[in-house]
Order: sequence, then C-alpha cells, then structure tokens
Amino acid sequence: MPRTPYADRPWLSAYADGVPADIDEPSQTLPEMIALSASAYGKRTALEYFGATTTYARLGEQIERAAEGLRRLGVVKGDRVAIVLPNCPQHVVAFYAVLRLGAIVVEHNPLYTARELRHQFEDHGARHAIVWDKTADVVAGFPDDVRPAHIISVDLTTALPLGMRLALRLPVPKARTARAQLTTRPRAKHLHAWSGVVDQRRLSRRVRGPVLSDIAVLQYTSGTTGMPKGAILTHANLLANAMQGRAWVPGLVDGEETFYAVLPLFHAYGMTLCLTFAMSIGAKLVLFPKFDLDLMIDAARTSPPTFLPAVPPIYDQLARAASRGKIDLSGVRFAISGAMSLPVSTVTRWEEATGGLLVEGYGMTETSPVAVGNPMGPSRRPGTVGVPFPSTEIRVVDPENPTVDRPLGETGELLVRGPQVFQGYWQREEETKAALIDGGWLRTGDIASVSPDGFVTIVDRLKELIITGGFNVSPSEVEATLDSHPDVTAAAVVALPRSSGGEEVAAAVVLREGAVLDVEALRDFCRTRLAAYKVPRRIVAMDDLPRSLIGKVLRREVRDRMLEGQAKGGGGGA
Repeated sequence: MPRTPYADRPWLSAYADGVPADIDEPSQTLPEMIALSASAYGKRTALEYFGATTTYARLGEQIERAAEGLRRLGVVKGDRVAIVLPNCPQHVVAFYAVLRLGAIVVEHNPLYTARELRHQFEDHGARHAIVWDKTADVVAGFPDDVRPAHIISVDLTTALPLGMRLALRLPVPKARTARAQLTTRPRAKHLHAWSGVVDQRRLSRRVRGPVLSDIAVLQYTSGTTGMPKGAILTHANLLANAMQGRAWVPGLVDGEETFYAVLPLFHAYGMTLCLTFAMSIGAKLVLFPKFDLDLMIDAARTSPPTFLPAVPPIYDQLARAASRGKIDLSGVRFAISGAMSLPVSTVTRWEEATGGLLVEGYGMTETSPVAVGNPMGPSRRPGTVGVPFPSTEIRVVDPENPTVDRPLGETGELLVRGPQVFQGYWQREEETKAALIDGGWLRTGDIASVSPDGFVTIVDRLKELIITGGFNVSPSEVEATLDSHPDVTAAAVVALPRSSGGEEVAAAVVLREGAVLDVEALRDFCRTRLAAYKVPRRIVAMDDLPRSLIGKVLRREVRDRMLEGQAKGGGGGA
C-alpha cells in the first residue's frame, strides 16, 4: 500500500510533555494487574461506596473468594458470565472474579427491559449470571433455553456502611465461616445469593488464569448500525487502553489519586476509565450507582476527586454547583469527557471552577473505547476531539472506497488501528468483515477531518446511531417499537441537538386514518419495551415521511423538518 498522508504522525508534536509516541505491549492480564495493585497498595482504599470503604488488600481477597465460589458453581475458562449490576463494590469484585477464572464478562445495563436483556442473553448464551436482586426475577423468567443455569442475586444494601443500614432498618448480615456452603433461595434451585458465592475459601493458586490473547469482555454495542452486537475485547485490548490512558496523563501519581465512578461500569467508557485504568494505578474509586448531584456533593466533603471521567451535562451541573459554593472542585486536576460533543462553554465554566483541565476524547466500544484525545496540556484544542493516543494510527478515507486516502484537511471516513481495536463481533462474521478491513483498520463510520498538525474533528457520521447521555440508541430499534403501536403506520427516529450538548431521541410518526397524536401515550408504550434513555423525548406527527426513490426513509430530511418546526415553535414535542 502506498504511503499515506498520515504515516508521519504529525500529531506527535502536540503531545503533552512526557507522553510517549508508543506504549509497551501489555505484559499482564487483568487479574494479574489487580493482584499486583492489591499487593502494592494493600492498605490504601480501593473502593468507597456511600462512605463504606474497601482496601486493595481486602478487594484482592474478595476477588479470590468470589472466584472460588464461581468455580464451585461450574464456571470454567471460556464461559460467558453475565453481569447485570449498577455501580457497586460487588460489581468490581464480580468483574475480576470472572476474569480470574479465564471466563468472559458480559456486561449489561440493569435498567434494560426484559425484552432487551433477553435479546442479549439469546445471543451470548451465558450459563451464569450475576444480577441485581431487583432484576433477578426478570432473568429468572426467561424461557428455559435462554435462562442461565445459575442466577446469582446481589443485594446491594449489604455494601452500605453499618450506620446507614441501621438507619434504614436493614438487617445486618451475620458473620459466616470461610467454608460456608453456597446459599440457595428456596423458591428456585437455580437462584443463589451473592453472599454465599463470596463466602468461600480463596481460589487455589493452581487454578490457571487467562492469557493476554483470551477474550475478557463481550461489550454489547449497536456498532455501526442495527441491533446490539457483542464486541470482543481481549485482556490485551483492555490493558493496552488502560496503559494508553496512563501515558496520556503524566501528571497522575500512582497510589494517590481519587477517581469518581459516576459513569456506569457496564458501559465501555466507565469500564476502562474506572474498572481498569483507575485500578491499575492504585486509585481510590468512589462509586455512585447513578449520577446524583447531592451524592457527589456529599462525597466531595470527605473524598474530593482528583480525576473525573464524565459526560458534558455532568460537568456542567457540577461547575454550576461549584459557582454557587455547594461543592469544592479545586482538587480535580484532570477531567476527560466523552460519549458526546463537549461544548466550549462547558470547558470554560469547568476550568474556571476547578483550575484543572477538561479535555474531550473520542472512541467507541470497538476501541476499548478510547482512540483519540485532546492533550492534557496547553496544546489542547477545544472544539476538536484531539489527536490519536500513543500507538494509535488513523487515516481519513473515501467512504465508498476505503483504500483511497483523503489528504490532510479534507473530510472522509475515519479509520483507526492500534492495540485497543477489538477482535470482531461475537458470532457475526459478516459484520466483523465490514468493520475490520485489510491491515487491521477499523471503519468507525464517522466522517472526520484531520488538521495538518493532526487534530481530529468529527463532522458527521455515516452511521445514524443516536448518542444520548453516553449511550448508543439504534433508530431502527425505536422505529420498530413505534411501528408496533396500532395507531402508527410509519415512524422515523432521529437525533436532535440538546442546548446543553449531546443529542436526544426524537421521532416523527405517520398515524392511521382517524387517529390523533397522544404523545404521552406513545411514550408510555415505548417505556414498556425500551430502556428509558431510548424513549423519544420529542414526538411529532407528519402526513408522510420523506423517502428515496427506492422507498428508504430519509432520516436527514426528517431531522431537518423537525428542526425547522422546532425553530417555528410547532410540532408535538414531549
């Protein structure tokens, strides 16, 4: 292949002082990494949850005990184990215990509807699931050929501090012996309590763990289009991205940082920034089950953050709270934003409130997830997504012929290659071939331009995924749900911009003759079938949908019409 315009990596001159052009290859697996942290930072707090703390030494012990409990339930190397949990200490333990056995973690959003979860369980076929007790009955209700053989129910309240448990009049767990049997709920033999799984002796050192090339995680994503697919991420992929992140922020001090885990750990962004990156440097990880401004204000009084990965709306709310004197953010030296575009106004407001840096990054589940980021230094360029990470290459090509490179400064489809690029989609050969092309290049589906000095600007996307609140929404999935309503004959789902940055799900529907648009009824209908973030926030009725000559709905024209109607104050918004 002829030399490309990007081969000289012009972006290297923009790197912050101390950032290398390339990282070393990973030399340890994720379980080996967490074991090393448990040894090196044993007395340091690893996890904090509503004030309750867990040291690295204790975390390492819990992981080994949980791994033994899972082994006794039959988990072996290569098995898929589903995790359906919000952010909590049990999530961290479960994640590394599964990996310690050489098994594969399959992360799920615990707020998914039964239908959404079932689709993913049908796809990956996990025989074991570690599930929030509020979701256990949903998974247990799957048909026999889909339901896991073992469902481990997790009571999140057992991780709360004793004082909070007493105040809430929750039962206080009694001490158990290390040789306690796995507890089984009497209502079904396949249901087990997490407390019994972690209440085992430590896993024997003779039990072999994974190797770097083994699959670590199946992370579901809509990819470039369509229904969710399992992106295959190896130990090497995830460790490489954590190492790239560490190299990107040379000002971090191992064993002294405090990360806030407000991003969901079941999302690729939260998984890498918090579960792997933070743990690899011995950081204290303060866990939040969801974004709650008051919870963060309370936590900051005793455990102020030093590094915060989040999304623009969170930074905006925190900065506004700081300006009112409700929270002190002066200790946050570094913050990285992803999943949606970062308004320059938010950067300005945040940096005035903290005195630290807020930079935007770019990536996707298929890149573990970070591929590009703004430098953590004066060369950062708000309004762009930055420059490629160490050991990461990019190209901008003709979307119709990805072998043809576009010159620097021109727009085209962004391609990425690096050690963090995934291995393909689980049991989807054709989709894998479409995404990964000759030379190990990943087609991102995003239209971008690269400046002469290497800064990437995302212009548009070939794919029509909607990114709202950091989550991917497939328009086709929402359209299929709306189409199933008896009053709807056709639907088109698009992204509309939010004033605070990011996107929201919006829908245009064509109603059957005689029907009247009832926005709230349609949204209620969607809520029973879709996760809350997928439900359209705005719904309008149209006489007909714009279509191409072959009958394909032209979503871009739908979007333009909705924006025009919004500007005029028309439409049936919600």
